[in-house]
Amino acid sequence: MKITIAGAGYVGLVTAACLADKGHDVICVDVNEEKIQRLNEGIVPIYEPGLEPLIQRNSARLRFTTNDVEAYRWAEVIMIAVGTPPLPDGSVKLDDVWETLRRIAASVERDCLVAIKSTVPVGTGDEAARFVAENGRAGVRIDVVSNPEFLSQGTAVRDTLQAPRIVLGVESERAERVMKDVYAPLALPYVVTDRRSAEMIKYAANVFLALKISYINEIANVCELVGADIQAVAEGIGMDPRIGRRFLRAGVGYGGSCLPKDANALYSLAASHGYSLKTVWAAMDVNEKQKWKLFEKARAHLGVLSDRTAAVLGAAFKPGTDDVRESPALANIERLIAEGASVRVWDPAALEHVARRFGDAVVCCETIEEAIRGADVCFIFTEWPAVLQFGLHRYKALMKTPLVVDGRNCYDPKAAEAAGLIYESIGRPIRLGVQAKGETADIQRKAWQ
Repeated sequence: MKITIAGAGYVGLVTAACLADKGHDVICVDVNEEKIQRLNEGIVPIYEPGLEPLIQRNSARLRFTTNDVEAYRWAEVIMIAVGTPPLPDGSVKLDDVWETLRRIAASVERDCLVAIKSTVPVGTGDEAARFVAENGRAGVRIDVVSNPEFLSQGTAVRDTLQAPRIVLGVESERAERVMKDVYAPLALPYVVTDRRSAEMIKYAANVFLALKISYINEIANVCELVGADIQAVAEGIGMDPRIGRRFLRAGVGYGGSCLPKDANALYSLAASHGYSLKTVWAAMDVNEKQKWKLFEKARAHLGVLSDRTAAVLGAAFKPGTDDVRESPALANIERLIAEGASVRVWDPAALEHVARRFGDAVVCCETIEEAIRGADVCFIFTEWPAVLQFGLHRYKALMKTPLVVDGRNCYDPKAAEAAGLIYESIGRPIRLGVQAKGETADIQRKAWQ
């Protein structure tokens, strides 16, 4: 089929590459001329495992352009995958969606189907259908479908090709048939419903994951108080099939482009109808407080952080991506700078974003060793494989004070203690931290004399 993807961002590029890989003729259109030029030169502007070789392998069936007429004129299916950034009140900005619909209505010359993959408020698909009906060419039929995506950074290609379901919000048999033809090569199960229900499925799914993360983080905080181990607790409850193992990893909160935005948007949507989603508000509140756990732990050991050297391992909100949106690491870096600390940051994928945001206020390091050498404290925000595999003895050997505050529970506390570290993590017995506070002062006095 002739498919056009509107938006060469994260969702658009992954969707375009995967559909081309399954035999469709795909055009990806974007208004950013520099991005399209780089893509035509074989340069992929985002970090996503497996995406670049997929694009290169399907170059005969995958094109990139800024030309609306070329992209939309003869397309059978047009998928909208443009950004819907958050607004201060928690709602989302739909300017790019409406501009894309305007361009589509002005350009298509044949009957086609428009599938909205962008995350949009419930009811947007209905408004879009009215818009294209009123603004499209006479005699051209444009059906509008809600087709939300459920991709995770770092596993997006797999999430597309091996999705647990394809959600289709349709209002006609024709629209259902065409969309099933699009996805037929993937041989995946479908959920077929109306547009509004499909739009709500996207929000309900993502926000449920946010609730799950915030819940396990609250349980982790209680575990620290009572001397329980959150990893054992998570394993024990995760074996219950009604609960499941995924999204039960305690840490410093969720980030990224989806969960924070969607939680705020769903809360705002309900509030606009006079309903208060108390569970969602609680999840957002917990998440905001959770991102400061490591900062509090470091301050408990060091007191003021001015004139201290802090190493930050991981800037991306999760491993496998360069996405730093809503990353707990960035919020903590800002606070460390404000406190007067000297900050060194290591990340294998996101340093460019860090440098662009903080400039000379931080030192971007190419290796973990460079980041921690001479540091008074090491913060771990992202469980990159290089961090998981880093020898504990090297912290002791390289740091001025071997204080490691771990927001992703990368190491075994007993192994960290044996290696001579002052080690604190999330939701595990704080016996080591409590015992170590006196030792910290002794180590610091010796190191600073």
